[in-house]
Amino acid sequence: MRYYIIIPTYNEESFIQLTLDSLANQTVLPNKVVVVNDGSTDKTAEIVSAFAKENTFVNLVNKTSAAIHLPGSKVIQAFHEGEKHIDDNYDILVKIDADLIFPPNYFETIINHFESDDRIGMAGGFCYIEKNEEWILENLTDKDHIRGALKAYRKETFKQIGGLKPAMGWDTVDELLCKFYNWKVVTNESLHVKHLKPTGANYNKAARYKQGEAFYTLGYGFLITSIASAKLAMMKKKPLLFLDYIRGFWKAKSAKTPLLVTNEQAKFIRNYRLQKMKQKLF
Repeated sequence: MRYYIIIPTYNEESFIQLTLDSLANQTVLPNKVVVVNDGSTDKTAEIVSAFAKENTFVNLVNKTSAAIHLPGSKVIQAFHEGEKHIDDNYDILVKIDADLIFPPNYFETIINHFESDDRIGMAGGFCYIEKNEEWILENLTDKDHIRGALKAYRKETFKQIGGLKPAMGWDTVDELLCKFYNWKVVTNESLHVKHLKPTGANYNKAARYKQGEAFYTLGYGFLITSIASAKLAMMKKKPLLFLDYIRGFWKAKSAKTPLLVTNEQAKFIRNYRLQKMKQKLF
């Protein structure tokens, strides 16, 4: 199977070389890698350009953006720019971050998953962060969720869910829409990917309400938002974030912010989330 990778980047001079090296060392090489340099002010573009001269499957795209670095919007706008520079001759489309080190068999294993079942729509491994000189699971979500840092989509699935939404929650709504359209989402615990920069490290204070807004735009409703907010705040070991998330939800509701899904999809999502919660309680 042919796979393309799009990498949105912004000031990643410390990590992008390591990410590209790990891609060049894959047992099954990508057919194309598009690195979107989204207005970096460091040496990101120079590093990618030098790498591309030695590895012809890598392409650098420069993008200028005045968007604030908030979770979701800026990175997916850069991803959309990358989509303009690929053709349709792929089987799997992958969005990754520019601060990852993949094990050499990562994409061979991902391809094997897709080949094993034509109803698998998404697949991915797990992110690990370094703490006290050990690599530990970056445990921000359930193990049946693929982190936004390393999403791989079957082409047919990607097109059916309408691609990626330029808003926080994009890496949750994609999986929920997979479920809505009866695609399978597969995670592989044996695939350990080193995440060199913790999630959200560069987000500013304006981002703190965005999670609650995302819960609203996913169609969660207040009950599910409250439960999800409490769980996420506790996982991050910052209980007061719960209040920020709830404020974000009500701000979005008051502003009548458009949902990322249709009413039918929102109803499906609420029922799906409630069923998952009941399974964990009983």
